[in-house]
This record gives sequence, C-alpha cells and structure tokens, in this order.
Amino acid sequence: MKLELKHSLSLKLLRVVLLSALAVGVVLSCAQIVFDAYKTRQAVTNDAQRILGMFRDPSTQAVYSLDREMGMQVIEGLFQHESVRLASIGHPNEPMLAEKSRDLTPLPTRWLTDPILGQEQNFTTKLVGRGPYSEYYGDLSITLDTARYGESFITSSVVIFIAGVLRALAMGLVLYLVYHWLLTKPLSKIIEHLSQINPDRPSAHKLPMLAGNEKNELGLWINTANQLLSSIERNTHLRREAENSLLRMAQYDFLTGLPNRQQLQQQLDQILHDAGRLQRRVAILCVGLDDFKGINEQFSYQTGDQLLLALSDRLRSHSGRLGALARLGGDQFALVQADIEQPYEAAELAQSILDDLERPFMLDQQEVRLRATIGITLFPEDGDSTEKLLQKAEQTMTLAKSRSRNRYQFYIASVDSEMRRRRELEKDLREALALNQLFMVYQPQVDYRDHRIVGVEALLRWQHPQHGLVPPDLFIPLAEQNGTIIAIGEWVLDQACRQLREWHDQGFSELRMAINLSTVQLHHAELPRVVNNLMQVYRLPPRSLELEVTETGLMEDITTAAQHLLSLRRSGALIAIDDFGTGYSSLSYLKSLPLDKIKIDKSFVQDLLDDEDDATIVRAIIQLGKSLGMQVIAEGVETLEQETYIIAQGCNEGQGYFYSKPLPARELLLFLKQSRRLNQAVTTPATL
Repeated sequence: MKLELKHSLSLKLLRVVLLSALAVGVVLSCAQIVFDAYKTRQAVTNDAQRILGMFRDPSTQAVYSLDREMGMQVIEGLFQHESVRLASIGHPNEPMLAEKSRDLTPLPTRWLTDPILGQEQNFTTKLVGRGPYSEYYGDLSITLDTARYGESFITSSVVIFIAGVLRALAMGLVLYLVYHWLLTKPLSKIIEHLSQINPDRPSAHKLPMLAGNEKNELGLWINTANQLLSSIERNTHLRREAENSLLRMAQYDFLTGLPNRQQLQQQLDQILHDAGRLQRRVAILCVGLDDFKGINEQFSYQTGDQLLLALSDRLRSHSGRLGALARLGGDQFALVQADIEQPYEAAELAQSILDDLERPFMLDQQEVRLRATIGITLFPEDGDSTEKLLQKAEQTMTLAKSRSRNRYQFYIASVDSEMRRRRELEKDLREALALNQLFMVYQPQVDYRDHRIVGVEALLRWQHPQHGLVPPDLFIPLAEQNGTIIAIGEWVLDQACRQLREWHDQGFSELRMAINLSTVQLHHAELPRVVNNLMQVYRLPPRSLELEVTETGLMEDITTAAQHLLSLRRSGALIAIDDFGTGYSSLSYLKSLPLDKIKIDKSFVQDLLDDEDDATIVRAIIQLGKSLGMQVIAEGVETLEQETYIIAQGCNEGQGYFYSKPLPARELLLFLKQSRRLNQAVTTPATL
C-alpha cells in the first residue's frame, strides 16, 4: 500500500510548521511596524520642534520690529524644508506679519499613511522677548506634510515585514527538517517494511530495528509490533482453520466441493435480485443422472462417488456461462445461467451439457457412460423466488425422466416446444444454402416525381421442406447467432448484383438494387472488400447498389460502422438507414455518418391516417431528411390515401403492396416491362 503524497505526515507537518511560522512572523512584523509608526510620529514632532527652535529668534526679532521683509525671509527659510506646507508669523489677534503655504505632496502612499500619521500636523511656538519682562509678541506656526515621512515609513515597513516573514519561514523549515530527520524519516522506513508484510503470514517479514533508535520509543514500538505480528499469525491460522471447516460443512458438498443447496439458495437470491433490477432473465437447470442407482449396483458406491467427482469437473468446464453451480444431493446438480435475454440460451447450455456427457468416463480402465435429464425454469416467467424456481426445475426434470430420458425440458410446455423448433431450424439453416432452399424476391421502389420504378429491394426467403416458408425475422437472427449470416449475406449480395446486371443488360440500366445488411455483416471486416469486388465483377455503375443498415446495428459500434460505411461509399454504393424511427439514439449521429437515404419504417406508415403520433413522426422524418439533404423513402405503402399523404409531405420514394408484392426475378421483369409500356403510353404521371 503506497501512501499518497497529499496524506503524508511530513507534508502535513511541513504545512503546519510553515503556517505557524508564517503566522508568528506576520504578528511580530506587524508589532514592529506599529512600533515603527509610533517612532515616525515622534520623528515628525522632533523635526517640528527642531525647525521651530532654529527659527524662533529671527521670527521674534521680525515680529518685534514689525519687519515684514525680515518675516518673509524667515518664512522662505522655513520652506527650505520639503515637509513644511504652511508657515506664519504674527500675533493671533492681528493680521499675520508673514505667511506662506503650498499644496500637499501628491504621493501614491498617502491613502495608507494619512490614516496612520495624519495628513498634516500643526506646531506652534510663542515668540517672547528677552528678560526680565519676557513680553509676548506673537506666534511662529508651521504645518508639516506627513507624506515624506509616510513614504519612508512604508519602505521601512515592507522591509520589516518581508524580513520578519522570511526569518520565521527559515526557522520553521529548519525545525521541520530536524523533525523529519529524527521522526518522520524513521516512520517512513517502518511503513515501507509494514507494506511488505503478507497478511496471511504477518510474522514472516519482521520489522528491522533502526540504527540509533534501539532504546527510544521507536525501538520499543518496533519490538512490540514484531511480537504482535507473531501472535496475530498464530491466532489467524487457528481461526481460519476453524472457519474453513465450518464453512465447508455448512455450505459445501463434502464429496464434490461444490456449493450445497443452502449456499445455492443464497447465491440465487442475489442473482434474482440483480436480474429483477436490470430486468434480465435467469435460467435454473436441474441436472439429474439417468439410472445412477444401477451404476452403483453394477460397480460399487466408491465408483459412483468417483463418477460424481468426474461429472462435477465436466460441469465446472461450463462455469464461464454460469452464475452458480451446486450439488443438490444424490445424483442431482443445479446450474444457474444469469443475465440471459432469450430462452434459447438456456436450451443451448442444456444441450451442450448433454453433448458433453456423450464422452465416456474412464474409471479403473473401464468406460462408464452417463445419461442425464435436465429440467429448466425461467425467471421471471416461472416464478420470482428461489424456492419456487428450484422446486419447479426439479419437478420438470422428474417429469421429463418419466417420459423420455437423456433430454432437456422447459417448465412451460409452449416454451419447450418453441425451443425445440428453434433448435431444429438452427440446425437446418446450416444446410439451407447448400440444399438450395434459399431464394430471392424483389419489391419495386417508386419515384414520386414521375411514378417510375427506379429501384427494387432484394429480399431473402427460406423455403423449408417441412415447415414451409420461414419468416425472415425468425431465421435471420438464428443465422446471426450461429455465424452462418456471413456466408448467407455474401450469397445474397452476389445474387442481387448478378440479377441487377441481367436487368441492366435487358435495358433497365437506370434500375437500382437495395440490399439489407445485417448487424453482423456491417461489423465484418471483409464487407467493404466483398462489395467492391462484386461491383467490379458485375460491372455495376456507381450509385446503382444501395446498402440498407438498421439504426440499432449502427449504434452497436458506431466507430467501426462509420469506417465500413465510408469504405462502402468509396466503392460507389449508396447507404440507406432502414427502419428509421424505431431506434433510440441515432439522430445525433446522422450528420456525421455517410448516409444517402432515410427509410421510414412501415409501422409508422400503416397507421399514419388514424394515429396522429405516427403522422407526426412521418412528417418529422421527412423534414429531417430534407434538412440533411437526404432522400426519404417510405416502406409499407398499401393505400392511395397513404401515398397521397406522404407525397404531400415531401417524401421522395415509396415501396409497398400498393405497387407490388415482392416478386421472383422473372415475374418482376414482366412487371418492369409492363410498367415501362404504361409510362410510355401516358403523357402525365399516373399512379401505378
């Protein structure tokens, strides 16, 4: 543990010592300055008395003889002193014999010295004749300007203050260095050795005695600390052994070392609490061995225990996907899969466990094969408490054993059926491309300026031999999860580019092809190269290929997505954002992303005439596209009224069943030819 500098005792001591020394220096300096102010006032008085003494006799002679010229000479003599501001000679009840004044000296220090010394000071001495009568003739009065005295006082005060503070700080620094050398530095060495002590074995590293401190308080402290560390290690070792023994007895299975039911319940309570707060699913899998009793009878109970140990090790190999793993008792184990989104994730884990058990166990040079049945419950669908979920998982496992072993089953029959169908589809999807079960259809896109077909969107379909036509929103996520989307996506790109080349060769050279990119494709490093190669191979002109990306796909990794979009743009492809308005955070990125077109999601178009909120969203998207210089296309246009509305709002293009359903390539070619003939036959734009 390293001590932070701001918490260092040395730094704190230095701060306290220097602040204390600074305070003492300031107080003493201020006292000296006050005393200096007193001396300055005395100096003003002394100078005044001296000046009056020098000019008393000539002033007396001048006033006695009423010699005004002589009086002025005396006054001029007085004004040779730079601080004399006013001087007069005369009787107080009569006009002055002689007098003179001048302005106050304008020094910048007056604002400070005037309150201390006064702006000016007046002094008077009586002019009397010589004895024996000592007749009174009048007064000699002078007024001294204190500015020059104040200037000297300020200079002296600054020197006194700085010198006093520096002396105090120097003394404080010396005191700090002495204290640091004698106490703080030895303490730092002790702390350095303390930080090297292993908490599990505190007495293994004893504190060394510091030279010169053997008999003082530090030496006594080091010896006492070493004795205390030895005692702590002995007591800690005994306590830890006792605690470990009690813990294993209370919370862990003695044979496998896995948590028991009690410990699992504590762990699951916390997992469910977190899942409820984050609104996530949790799956509880109860694994029960099939006919474990027969294995014990065929071999021995010792062999059965060895099998349970080996099984525990195999279950631990899945710990990267688990939130908890426990032995419930006998041949039953529980696995908790936390923070999942869909039930199929639990199904995948269950199947991987069953597949793992397919490998035989080798015990005493004999192959022993195990089978298991797994019951699965889901939080929050099947319950919201630990006890309910565990109980239902065990009941589901027991029910599954009574029907058919070596399988997994969900507590809810509909979920179980859905997961099995999903698993079958995922398996079949891996072979769908090779078995030519995938095919393409195309839906026209209409330009509202002249109601001509300017593009088509390529749509992927899967004709399953048993389940028929599988919806894309079902099999596309499966392809993204099992990794086949990359191969399927490249096949779609190739088929669409090939078909576009054929249509261009058949005279529809202005036609544009729109292709959807999945989120996985968008972030695949090879995507820009694949698109660029296809455009070159099929000699597609720039801007004839339009790649559609979803809002949520962009948001997953905006930096990588932006880089790939720029590369795709450079290859000549247009970029459209699909299903716009269904996301949540893309508006702030629209200006920075290389986008050419915004596609309004059909969910907003289909109800815009009846739902004012949808109409508002559609208008806002169209205006946003205009302000950013992007084309706007609406999908899902099914009625003339919908078309009329979006055209009035300024939408550029439309797509939907109002124009045509998605068609195979051959039927779409006929549709394109028919549309061309109709456009040529009329002189004004007509709705298709």
